[in-house]
Amino acid sequence: MRWVSLTLAFAIVCAPLLAADTNKKTAERLDDSASLFSEIMGTPDRAIPQDLLEKAQCVVLVPELKKAAFGVGAKYGRGFAVCRGAGGTGWGPPAAIRIEGGSIGFQIGVSSTDVVMLIMNHRGMRRLSSSKFTIGADASAAAGPVGRNIAAQTDAFVSAEILSWSRSKGLFAGVSIDGATLRNDLDENQILYGQRWTSKQILGSGAKIPEVASKLIAVLNKYSMRARK
Repeated sequence: MRWVSLTLAFAIVCAPLLAADTNKKTAERLDDSASLFSEIMGTPDRAIPQDLLEKAQCVVLVPELKKAAFGVGAKYGRGFAVCRGAGGTGWGPPAAIRIEGGSIGFQIGVSSTDVVMLIMNHRGMRRLSSSKFTIGADASAAAGPVGRNIAAQTDAFVSAEILSWSRSKGLFAGVSIDGATLRNDLDENQILYGQRWTSKQILGSGAKIPEVASKLIAVLNKYSMRARK
C-alpha cells in the first residue's frame, strides 16, 4: 500500500510538469511550422508559386518529418492543417495532423525533412476533414513546382487534389508522397482547444484561433494576397 501511495503521489506531482512540457512542444511545433512557411516563401524564385497558393483551399505543414534509422525506413511526423476561413480569404484555425509512412523523399544521410502540402480543391479538403486518408490511394497528388510562375499548366497540377514539396539540407523541391497516411491528431487538438476535436470539427468551422497559433496564421496571411483582400 505504501508503494501504491508513493506512486500515486509521484504521479500527482509530475502530471502538471508533463502537461506543461507537452503544451510547450505543441507551441514549438506551431512556431516551427510558421518559420518553415516564412523561410520557404521568403525566397520567391525558390518558393511555392504564388498563383498556386492563391488557388489553394488548405495548407499542411509538417516540420521535421522523421525517418527511422532501423527496419524498413518508417516515417512519422506531426504538423498542422489550415484551411481558408469564412469567405475563402483569410486563414482559419489549425487542426493538428499526423503523417505516417509513404514514399516521401529523403536525401541520403538525412534523418528528417520538412513537408509542405497544398490542398487544391474541395475534394481534397473533404479528404483532409476525414479521420484519415492515404495520399495516392484516396486522394490524387503530384509533386509541386517551384518558382515565381508555373511554366506549364500540366494536367497533373490542374487535376491533383494535393501538391507536395519537401525541404531537407536547405533544398526545397516538389516531392511525391504517395502512400503517406494523414490522420487526425486528437491529443494535440485537445491541447489547442480543450476538446478532442477532429479536423472536420475544426477546419472551416469558424472556431476561435488559439493564441499560440497566431504567429502561424499571421505568416499565412502575410504571403497570401487573397487573404489580404
